[in-house]
Amino acid sequence: MAKPREFEKPTGVRDFPPALVAKKKWVEQRVGERFRAWGYREVITPALEYFETVGKASAIEEHKLFKLLDSQGRTLVLRPDQTAPIARVVATMMRKESLPLRLCYHGNVFRAQEREAGRNAERFQSGVELVGDDSPEADAEVVALAVEALTACGVENIRVSIGHIGLLDALLKEYLPDPEVARLKDSLGRRNLVEFRERVQALELTESNRERLLSLLTIRGGREALDRLGRHSHTEAVTAAIFHLQAMWDALQDWDVADAVDLDLTLVGSLEYYTGMYFEGYGAKGSYLLSGGRYDQLLEQFDRPSPARGFALKTDQLLMASSGGEDRPERVALVYPRRWRRQACRTASQMRREGKNVAMFVAETGVYPAEDAFDRVEEVSGHDENRSAPDGGDA
Repeated sequence: MAKPREFEKPTGVRDFPPALVAKKKWVEQRVGERFRAWGYREVITPALEYFETVGKASAIEEHKLFKLLDSQGRTLVLRPDQTAPIARVVATMMRKESLPLRLCYHGNVFRAQEREAGRNAERFQSGVELVGDDSPEADAEVVALAVEALTACGVENIRVSIGHIGLLDALLKEYLPDPEVARLKDSLGRRNLVEFRERVQALELTESNRERLLSLLTIRGGREALDRLGRHSHTEAVTAAIFHLQAMWDALQDWDVADAVDLDLTLVGSLEYYTGMYFEGYGAKGSYLLSGGRYDQLLEQFDRPSPARGFALKTDQLLMASSGGEDRPERVALVYPRRWRRQACRTASQMRREGKNVAMFVAETGVYPAEDAFDRVEEVSGHDENRSAPDGGDA
């Protein structure tokens, strides 16, 4: 095993210098304001969870989990996602609270990555979970809130693609046994549409059924695409899923966000607990900024079965896509000689009460503020108006 080079960080983690920390806090503040405005309350879950509960419920592949043992030999994991821990909270300490519950969070998740993957092992997320409401309006709410959160961060050219895991399953199972359904969904999950087409071509199907499956690759658009799809449905499950999506789309139109939303039935998500609608959000140049959806079976694993949906903003990507910046106060460097320290302290205190950020420098040390670190430099001297007497002197 190679020894880490001096000062080297583990693969997939990074440091945040002050400017990036400020931008991150600005992003979290902006999206947090929108979450609260829509009635969501913030929760915090621990970074360490038991593998047997949250680790397995998260649906993250086991080889991507960071595992460790506690002093009693029980297997722990670093939190691989936020949804499963919040499901645990909903089923335990919030069990007596009435549904629906609207919860939000800011935090990091950990997933082991191969060096070649180029992805962060530690990822920062902000998101919401809406638990206990089965309506299409609740699904539309989280999509509309996701668009509003991106807008609040100055993201341009927002597009949301919506699929439906249950609808896709029902459509595929009209023609195929479960093993073939799993193979085709695997191709879609890896966004390998060429492989999907090749696998469909290799199946023993009638030509009309083959064309129906291949049409999944080209059905795009808004509510009109759902209407077209509805004219060709055969099973009750397909009809019910289409009806739910149509009702959700009508609600999105009332939220004035439907124009930013497109149907894409090839979306399946990377987490196995999604059961219904699933969506992804993008910004300018196709930057991938969020994902979310329905996960109605997850709460059953914690003995509180409830319909639920949510989304997670990918904060790391949002830092690059956001056109805004931190709302920071003026930064002032205050330089003073020691004999006027009392006056300098009072001046600095007054400036801080006014909302300025003030750093102080003793003139005799020869250490002066860097020009690019402050908006202005102010010097304190015995000629300042309304000054106090120097230390040890007379007024």
